Amino acid sequence: MTDFKRIAADCPGTLAVAVRVPGRPGFAAALNEDVELPLASVGKLLLLAEMAMGVEDGRLDPAEPLAVREDDLCAGSGLLTGLAARTWTVADLALLTASVSDNTATNVLLRRVGLDRVNEAAAGLGLARTRLLDRIREPRGPGHPPTFAVGTARELSGLAERIASGGGWRARLRGWMLANTDHGLVPGLVAHDPEGSWIANKTGTDDGVRSDVGLMGTIAYAVLAAGPPGSDAGLVPAVRRAGRLIAAVPGALPRAANA
Repeated sequence: MTDFKRIAADCPGTLAVAVRVPGRPGFAAALNEDVELPLASVGKLLLLAEMAMGVEDGRLDPAEPLAVREDDLCAGSGLLTGLAARTWTVADLALLTASVSDNTATNVLLRRVGLDRVNEAAAGLGLARTRLLDRIREPRGPGHPPTFAVGTARELSGLAERIASGGGWRARLRGWMLANTDHGLVPGLVAHDPEGSWIANKTGTDDGVRSDVGLMGTIAYAVLAAGPPGSDAGLVPAVRRAGRLIAAVPGALPRAANA
């Protein structure tokens, strides 16, 4: 805990950490775990959880085609704004959301299931303070909600712990998270093969926000960092240093090698 506090002292904002060993009560480590912070694209995990549950219980057909509308298009992360096709399946859009954090794919799926349904599903999973406030917008104007999503490290690490094992929608969500191409935050200082199967995560990046939630080996974690605009250069090393400590928790890596 002392080491996490030292990292937080150097962070130009708030650093929140929650680390759990599935099957064991309490936290392996926690700091500011109940502070509500902006999440950036980590909030897409709530959407992906609802999509996974909907597919498993038959409410959603993974092969259902969904058209990309003009008002779905969104700059920032993703590929759809540069691809010619304008119709994709539910499964395609979920994979794009998980793997490259595609903002346009996110908006199409949110239009399909609805913001309220995503938040109701999250509440059913125990996320009372972690919620979506809006669709993805680039840029976000003064008449819009202030951010896409907010939440706590406690609740998000609990979601990660919940999907650490088991089949059904949990396995589907884990599979999507394993496809994430961004290993530059929590795993950023840990020597690893980026194509390996030891980390399943979702990251979030915005001005003054860096967040990462997922599974490192058998360890569930949430690391959230938020500061003033322009503080990104200080937030990134704080999250990476926290990740190096998480990698040292027994069960995080079969052969943990800290760079």
